Amino acid sequence: MTRAVLVLNVGSSSVKFALHAMPALTLLCRGSVDAIGTERARLRASGPRAGDLGDVDPPGEHAAVAEWLLGRIAATMPDIELVAAGHRVVHGGTAFADPVRLDAGALETLEGFVPLAPSHQPANLAAIRAVARAAPALPQFACFDTAFHRTQPARAQAYALPHAMTDAGIVRYGFHGLSYEYLAGVLPEFAGARADGRVVIAHLGHGASLCALRERRSIATTMGFTALDGLVMGTRCGAIDPGVVLYLIEQKGMTAAAVSDLLYNRSGLLGISGISDDLRALEADGSPRAETAMDLFAYRAAREIGSLAAALGGLDVLVFSAGIGERSSAMRARICAYSAWLGIALDADANAANAPRIGTAGAPVDVFVIPTDEELAIARSVRTLLS
Repeated sequence: MTRAVLVLNVGSSSVKFALHAMPALTLLCRGSVDAIGTERARLRASGPRAGDLGDVDPPGEHAAVAEWLLGRIAATMPDIELVAAGHRVVHGGTAFADPVRLDAGALETLEGFVPLAPSHQPANLAAIRAVARAAPALPQFACFDTAFHRTQPARAQAYALPHAMTDAGIVRYGFHGLSYEYLAGVLPEFAGARADGRVVIAHLGHGASLCALRERRSIATTMGFTALDGLVMGTRCGAIDPGVVLYLIEQKGMTAAAVSDLLYNRSGLLGISGISDDLRALEADGSPRAETAMDLFAYRAAREIGSLAAALGGLDVLVFSAGIGERSSAMRARICAYSAWLGIALDADANAANAPRIGTAGAPVDVFVIPTDEELAIARSVRTLLS
């Protein structure tokens, strides 16, 4: 019997999963279910045991998908004994700075953070409860996207608000921490000793953020109290003057719920272009509105790279990761062109080939493309907690 850990990485419209054999965390299979809740929902899996899952497409919403995965593993892999489930949970607030074993009290605390991550936290918690229903004896653990950023100095976490509000938890939390944790761990394999220097990692996907690292620890990041802040994203606006929100409510008569929907679901690449929230569709479209959206995405990313370089006192290494960062050579080229003043220069052929090192040899800043693996970061934390 092979003992294994199931990792569930639940997004707003997808569930990524991985099954790792203990204790070495050998990958048995990994995959995703995208477009959840639509007729386009499909299972995609890879790895040595992926074929065991079959080609049956999953049902329903996030909770149903989580239960379905447990059922498929039990039915098609009788030699696998699940010993734990590990979950990505977007917001841990000030309560959780480290991974934790889940119980009723932890779940109640995490429910309180739903307003801070309304696109993700409800789905995260729904999957946890689904696993508890299907396998009540299975230990479950949560790993938090916010935890990696708790090493930041107080000035990087603070807003210029009254102390009472800061003390009540209105601070810059930062997100995508599991991705940054994984990338910080593997960076020496790519950058050598420079990995401990002045590093900016660009996690660019449907959600996007940057993180500044020194000695591979977070010192600043672009997302803040919620995952709405910072860069232009697929459907999220990124940084915006708070006065715009007040204007929409006070002068345009929009409700708080309507403003929330606007900023989370109808802005970003989708809102600017009026075409799609998917960069691939915009690159294929090539219309002026698509070009405007892509240019603003790149411009804002480059501005924030400059901001983080200021926090670091310079820049030694730039890393691109996640869906856009790993796959869009054109977007990487746009961002690096805006950032050339920092000493960034791309090798055009290496960039076009999505090579691991895409910076020009001898340039002041090393530039890499490194695939992220949030699921492995979660599995490692679960293994540590189990032991």
